Amino acid sequence: MAIPMSPRGNNNIRIGVSYRSVAEEARGRKPERYMRMIKTAGAEPVLVSLQHPQAKLAELARTLDAFVLPGSPADVNPSWYHAPRHARSVEPDLQREQADFTVLDVAFAERKPVLAICYGTQSLNVYLGGTLVQDIPSEIDTPLTHNWAQSDGEPEPFHTLRVEPGSRLAQLAGAEEIDVNSDHHQAVARPGRGLRAVAYAPDGVIEAVELTEERAAEPGADKATTLPNSHWVLGVQWHPERMPEDAFAHTLFRELIAAARRVAA
Repeated sequence: MAIPMSPRGNNNIRIGVSYRSVAEEARGRKPERYMRMIKTAGAEPVLVSLQHPQAKLAELARTLDAFVLPGSPADVNPSWYHAPRHARSVEPDLQREQADFTVLDVAFAERKPVLAICYGTQSLNVYLGGTLVQDIPSEIDTPLTHNWAQSDGEPEPFHTLRVEPGSRLAQLAGAEEIDVNSDHHQAVARPGRGLRAVAYAPDGVIEAVELTEERAAEPGADKATTLPNSHWVLGVQWHPERMPEDAFAHTLFRELIAAARRVAA
């Protein structure tokens, strides 16, 4: 399937993308794959340094139209959700946490769109008061491989997801089942405030969340409905930036930019 390209002339939209970790920033390692997907979708990627003081981070964030929170080799500090640290939980990156939370402060205050990916989804969920599964292999009895051991020479694992009908993700995918890559040992346990789980792996692990809103039940209806919020916030556990031949991966970035353009207008 051919990957549709965005029209020319859309590079006035500026998308903030954080460095993955303070260690990678210190080595000058940019999040190139994320930046490439943003450029392909027709916007300008703007690097967000993890070393700025909080006030400067907020000042930069206010000049941007939307944000990508990328993956990271770190894990979110479990003290944020009042849990003891699991033996297999990786050392947290406090500067990455500060950067993500500062960016999210601005994004929610100004209703700027957010696409969170892998660690970024976990960070988003914790920011909104949710909790995490700290180590899928030891906490969930599953034969499914979620975490890719890149050093063992095996190809990156893929699996099918079940997508909730009526969700923003289902609308973007045009399907209720999609195939995605997988490289995460943590996942959303309890979704944070306003977040709804909208995709699941076959073993029940939450693979995507989005910001939703409750609407009162119509007269005679059994219950209220849950719909995508007009504030575009989507978190996915897979890595669309590592799927450059996949049309849906590009759709996620294009729709982020389309949402940013609506807000900017």
